[in-house]
Amino acid sequence: MSGILYFVPTPVGNLEDMTFRAVKVLKEVDYILCEDTRTSGILLKHFEISKPLKSYHLHNEHQATEKVIADLKSGQNIAIITDAGTPGISDPGYLLGKAGADHNIEMICLPGATALIPALVVSGLPNNEFLFAGFLPQKKGRQTKLKQLAEEKKTIVLYESPHKINTTLEQIKEFFGENTRVSLSREISKKFEETRRGTITELIEFSKSKTLKGEIVLIVNNSI
Repeated sequence: MSGILYFVPTPVGNLEDMTFRAVKVLKEVDYILCEDTRTSGILLKHFEISKPLKSYHLHNEHQATEKVIADLKSGQNIAIITDAGTPGISDPGYLLGKAGADHNIEMICLPGATALIPALVVSGLPNNEFLFAGFLPQKKGRQTKLKQLAEEKKTIVLYESPHKINTTLEQIKEFFGENTRVSLSREISKKFEETRRGTITELIEFSKSKTLKGEIVLIVNNSI
């Protein structure tokens, strides 16, 4: 019998967001895959979880996936976590999920922490339908992607880093138009959690008025 591959969400901020089930699964698997053993080591120590940690990140996931599948086929139960949030959502995990499906491995993803849903809910923008676009391309294809998204009538969810936020907001104004409504959430579930809502011009002014820290979620809609 093959083992089970668990995708386990971890807190994006407050450690109290960790679920009882997530702790239980991590205590029971044979080993845990993680992005950074140092970061995940702090989390596991906090919840008194003592299981072997193995690195699984964007730079080694192609090579590591084959070994993980072999271990699963041998009957081991394995969990994958990331530094924060749900594995596979703008974080390593997709390749492993694809390989698991290709090899008919049983896979279970626990419900839990992710940054996009809290930001979407408090944005005040339509959320009955939305498009999650994750991070925009760094360079190649960025303008093409923005043009494509600008034609979308649904609310769009984007992730962005603090040092690129001003450029991204300016590009949203250029491609989506001045009437675009935007909600910016940062430091979700942390001490300095903050959400700002308004027109794209107002959000640009806000972003330029201070140095923003922490991962940022942008909720964008130019159809209302």
